[in-house]
Amino acid sequence: MLAGAAAPAALAQADAARPLNLIHIGVDTWGAHHLGVYGHPEYRTPHVDALFAKSAMFLDAYPQALPTLPARRVLYTGRQVFPSLKFVQPDDQVRIRGWHPLYAEDVTLAETLAGTGYVTSIVSDLYHQFKPGKNFNRGFDCWNWIRGQEADRFRSAPRARIDLGRYSHASQPIPRGPKPTGVYQYLVNRQDWKTEEDWLAAQVFNTASHWLRANAAESQPFYLHIESFSPHEFWDPPEAWYRRYFTRDYNGPTLIHPPLSTARMTPLEVEHAQAMYKGFVSFVDDRIGRFLSTVESLGLMSNTIIVFVADHGTMMGEQGQLHKGETRLRTQCTQVPLAIYHPRRPWAGRRIGGFVQHTDLFPTVLDLVGVKAPARVTGESLVPLVEESRASKRDWIVTGWGEHVSFRTPEWNYIQRWSEGTPGFEELYTLKSDPLELKPLRTGHESMRADFRQRLGRFIEESWSVTKGGFALPA
Repeated sequence: MLAGAAAPAALAQADAARPLNLIHIGVDTWGAHHLGVYGHPEYRTPHVDALFAKSAMFLDAYPQALPTLPARRVLYTGRQVFPSLKFVQPDDQVRIRGWHPLYAEDVTLAETLAGTGYVTSIVSDLYHQFKPGKNFNRGFDCWNWIRGQEADRFRSAPRARIDLGRYSHASQPIPRGPKPTGVYQYLVNRQDWKTEEDWLAAQVFNTASHWLRANAAESQPFYLHIESFSPHEFWDPPEAWYRRYFTRDYNGPTLIHPPLSTARMTPLEVEHAQAMYKGFVSFVDDRIGRFLSTVESLGLMSNTIIVFVADHGTMMGEQGQLHKGETRLRTQCTQVPLAIYHPRRPWAGRRIGGFVQHTDLFPTVLDLVGVKAPARVTGESLVPLVEESRASKRDWIVTGWGEHVSFRTPEWNYIQRWSEGTPGFEELYTLKSDPLELKPLRTGHESMRADFRQRLGRFIEESWSVTKGGFALPA
């Protein structure tokens, strides 16, 4: 009995000596309002919910900058990037502040971990990262780009068999031209898909699983970074997943990219579009579940930290709006899911309130693996909050997108167009009586508005020294 009793203890001791791996699961356009574990059971997300049940879960997590690439610049560097300048790249159709490569001065998480002996790998179908001139593969020993997402110029033909009318709402017909763009490009890219394995979320998590099976035995410690662009639009789930949410007769267009406003949509079209998104969320959840089964089958749950985070959410009909947007810096678009699974600490079930931001994730994971954060990091480790099961004491945060910015406190959300020389935009929400931010205050509270304007102006003025950088270091 003594020998038998010693064996598990010896195994546990050996396991505790193994270095900690890191898996980062990042998703796009999947806010806290679109996950069952955040109190929204209309979204069926059993696999992500189960991961959160084993993890420390953050209840009030927000981006520092949006959308896709500014958010990744923050996540990859742990550094504040708003307010941002506008650097236009000729070969990129997105032209907003902060949408550009990593600065030469930046130090990424991949570079930091690679410098301490980690094997680093990224699997991503987030095509903005690998457009010409982008550099988001910095620090990774290997990278797998999964092609064909959204307007990725993956294929140029054949085009004749694409039925654009099937996907066009009456208020926004898809233009046909000699060079496909937007939805048209996506339809050209995906025209040969036949089974669920062809969907890009499936390809992403299958590739990540393959990397683990091929590398885990001889490449520990490792940092595997996964980016799933889905459920970002276009909301195009496999039919079976869509039908989990929508069983009514419907003869309208397949709205994989519905209008920004519901004003010219019928109630049935709105319900259909919502079901397309929900089905897509559930499909991605299923693929994450399959990937996590691979992690478990390889025995990696005992020495691997797993992070789950999204960049932002989306409107699902609130205020008559669909999709995100830089004037829509409200809770549906800006409150994000964030969880950290730790195999060796009793973090399961811990729920951490108070404001945290994307800037904090980088220093947190370095803290957990015993690596000092680079000097350029502006975020703070969240480990003390989790260890002490206490809420963050931050009393305000800023989230910027292009020309617009949100100044959020526990009681208010103030949104403003901040850049000079542009028409004004201003919204104010009181969260005590309107927690879902559905009714902007049209008048009144002038002293509150003036205070927020002043505090935002001061924050922006003081931040330029932090957020500026270059794309080539001096020789």
